[in-house]
Amino acid sequence: MLIVDAHQDLAWNMLTYGRDYTRSAAETRRREVGTIQLKEKEDTLLGYPDYQRGQVALVFSTLFAAPERRRTGTLETLYYRDFNQAHRLYSQQLDVYNRLVDEHPDMFRLIQTRPDLESHLKTWEQSPPDADRPVGLVVLMEGADGVRQPSELEDWWQRGVRLIGPAWAGTRYCGGTREPGALTREGFELLETMAGLGFTLDLSHMDEAAVLQALEVYPGAIIASHSNAAALLKGDDSNRHLSDRVLLGLLERGGVIGIVLVNSFLQPGWKPGERRELLSLQHIVAQIDYICQLAGDALHVGLGSDFDGGFGWQSVPAGIDTIADLQKLAPLLAEKGYSNQDIAAILGENWLQLMRRTLPGGL
Repeated sequence: MLIVDAHQDLAWNMLTYGRDYTRSAAETRRREVGTIQLKEKEDTLLGYPDYQRGQVALVFSTLFAAPERRRTGTLETLYYRDFNQAHRLYSQQLDVYNRLVDEHPDMFRLIQTRPDLESHLKTWEQSPPDADRPVGLVVLMEGADGVRQPSELEDWWQRGVRLIGPAWAGTRYCGGTREPGALTREGFELLETMAGLGFTLDLSHMDEAAVLQALEVYPGAIIASHSNAAALLKGDDSNRHLSDRVLLGLLERGGVIGIVLVNSFLQPGWKPGERRELLSLQHIVAQIDYICQLAGDALHVGLGSDFDGGFGWQSVPAGIDTIADLQKLAPLLAEKGYSNQDIAAILGENWLQLMRRTLPGGL
């Protein structure tokens, strides 16, 4: 079954750590041994051969930089002090994706339109099982401070960005993780312009007050690319997780929720440095199943691993060595009574259907 992963910070890692995702995860780990303190960077979970083994056909590849006030460690070089810096960093990361596909067209492909998507999927469907195929990249902007004013959104659209999450930390558009706040006047203007151009709105990292407003006013497609259900995380009062109220709002709007696979988002109180064996793939299945039970079907949940997004191998459940191991979820879901059609939807088809509905017909 094809896998679609709705959140990977590829460009951030390429520019920050010099990671080369044409290599296998094992090769990158070997090269990085002894070079960097693990407290600042954990072992990668991603690499082109691992995408192939895991049948990972498509990822949402992010543009991301943190505001200086939220910088975490000396190795983090992609941070901004003002909106002009944010714009420059996001643009630089978009250039990274363009170079990646230009230099390795057999490995990576930018997906900007429905014809791009269908052609890409046809390549996967018609290639022999042991053949290498390109991984599709759909660009997602995480945190909208790189948009200096809403009028710039048309340029980002023309350059290939298709999804935008207005917040990571709080932005001038709305509150974000650990920084509560509703949509601002500029936030409403941002959403209005996004809708007119056809962007998909990503609610992940937005504060709940802003999320509830966005669910009311945004007429376009809405998702949460990488967020988990707060109901299974009792005792964790972070505004990073999704309440049932938000989940029901997303379901009502036909949204898809991508499950994050970091241990601290699967079990409250887990801290980096603790044994990864404390968690298993069943913790991921529990999050998937919770949303399916809330929805009454398997059509609104997917994967948004956030692999290499500030954590790595040391901070994911036992049973996952690389992204290829996400295929291990299939038999576990089958044991819970999910059909092959349900499992295919969860692993990738739900995201593909969203892309079919939201990508433009052509450029």
